[in-house]
Amino acid sequence: MWNYGALPQTWEDPNHTDANTKAKGDNDPIDVIEIGSKIQPRGAVIPVKILGTIALLDEGETDWKLVAIAASDPEADNVNSIDDVNDVFPGLLAASREWFRNYKVPAGKPVNQFAFNAEYKDAEFAQKVIEETNEFWKKLIKEENPKLNTETYVEGAAHPADAEKWAKIVEDMPAKGEPAPIPEEVEASHFILDPRQ
Repeated sequence: MWNYGALPQTWEDPNHTDANTKAKGDNDPIDVIEIGSKIQPRGAVIPVKILGTIALLDEGETDWKLVAIAASDPEADNVNSIDDVNDVFPGLLAASREWFRNYKVPAGKPVNQFAFNAEYKDAEFAQKVIEETNEFWKKLIKEENPKLNTETYVEGAAHPADAEKWAKIVEDMPAKGEPAPIPEEVEASHFILDPRQ
């Protein structure tokens, strides 16, 4: 239904209980669902417009899901709020909520819960979540003994990234083969409006 990724330089601190969700963070960056019409290639880094968020309680942990649209998407000028998503992409938010509620059930896990009665919050609220989790990330990269790899080029980090080491890892990877051509028609995503809604 959307492209799935994460917002760099954010971290949901597992030692912090969120005042809104009453649950601790899930030890990951904030997840992003990008709702634009183009299927983005794996590993793409794209500028997005933040439209809102939903607070998933994934196995009891706060797991924010930002709703965004690629700044370059043809509909980006028409989608400026979470309410606009319902107007331009009717049914998408409801379908996304149900997907997040049930996606672990096939693995034998219970349905996920949500904060805020499973309602989406607006872009202003989402921005506050981004700012808070960015502050958690800034503290994390200064820790001398973090439980995560925090190598970064950001000034003041306790573990500066080593460009030579990372270049060596890339250099030692097997050579890539020629990619198969991708038909143009698969580069667009679609959704079906449920007439019962």
